Amino acid sequence: MPTVVGVRLRFTPKVLYFDPRDTTPVEGDAVIVETERGTEIGEVVAEPHEIEESALPAPLKPVVRIATENDLVHAEVLAGRETEAMSNFRNLVREHELDMKPVAVECLFDEAKIVFYFSAEERVDFRALVRDLASRLKTRVDMRQIGVRDEARIVGGLGHCGEQLCCVRFPDEFQPVSIRMAKEQDLPLNPLKISGLCGRLMCCLRYEYDAYKDFKTRAPKRGSLVETPAGEGKVVELNTPQESVTLRLEDGTKFAVPLSSMECGKGGSCPCLLTQKAMDELRVGPLSSVSVTVPEKPAEEKKSKRRPRSRGAKGSQKAGSESGGKQAKSQGEKAGANASGKQAGSEKQAAAPTSKSPGRRRRRRRRGPSEGDKKST
Repeated sequence: MPTVVGVRLRFTPKVLYFDPRDTTPVEGDAVIVETERGTEIGEVVAEPHEIEESALPAPLKPVVRIATENDLVHAEVLAGRETEAMSNFRNLVREHELDMKPVAVECLFDEAKIVFYFSAEERVDFRALVRDLASRLKTRVDMRQIGVRDEARIVGGLGHCGEQLCCVRFPDEFQPVSIRMAKEQDLPLNPLKISGLCGRLMCCLRYEYDAYKDFKTRAPKRGSLVETPAGEGKVVELNTPQESVTLRLEDGTKFAVPLSSMECGKGGSCPCLLTQKAMDELRVGPLSSVSVTVPEKPAEEKKSKRRPRSRGAKGSQKAGSESGGKQAKSQGEKAGANASGKQAGSEKQAAAPTSKSPGRRRRRRRRGPSEGDKKST
């Protein structure tokens, strides 16, 4: 079996195998290797070990040497050149008015060429840009268009969870992620919540998809009935990380039970029965972490025990004061009528409530001529 060493290059997420030859690098060492593009510097992530020859996709390239002090100094000089080349790259893209986004620049260790990485939604004609870059930098130029996921991996950042992006922490080939994985994990289908910084579905949706899928194949479906010693219970919630099922009885009581304590009542594989022994173990045994929720009282009982609002009390006092004022006012009018005698009619009109609008009085006056006017005519 051939002996290989795993090396990760700067802009290559996949671990590449090289022939260590006479070198014995350890994990974390910087090594100079030969690749298809030329001489490059990389980091050892897997010490020399033997693998099956069938696992090698292509013939092994050799490890030239373990990086020396001069090699590390040369790598720092190349990093400075990359910064300068990136500035020129952005300025020329702006001058040529190209619909592309510069992402990164890589100078090969042997300075054979400079690789420019960019992202674009469509195909871009960058022939004039390449000529200008080559004339300014005096070297060979290579343009590479990458996707938004590769862009996020190169730039880096923090995800919704507050941790480093998965594509940076676990650099490997991208696996397809679909919206079905989010549905299987009962996540809200909101693009803002299930999308990463790259605008695509988060890579972590695939990591837990198999666990959710396996649990739901063994657990009863939501809404199904489960026989318990306390009566039939309905499955209302599934907790995949804890592998527990929440049941609700007919009286409204809710409690969570581990899936391992459930069995099939018909001798099959579907968990539709919870025995009395399992219930006893959940309540007094080592699995006493079952949570029971007492149902709330009906709404009618709550309404009957409510106290009258203070606003209603104030309103009743106000209504009583208004009725008392009206009664006193009517008594005063009667007394004035007995004392005045013939002038009762005029005093009654003067004592009438002021709430009547003046327009209403006018309509009464315009009904017709009075008796005095008829006699005079």
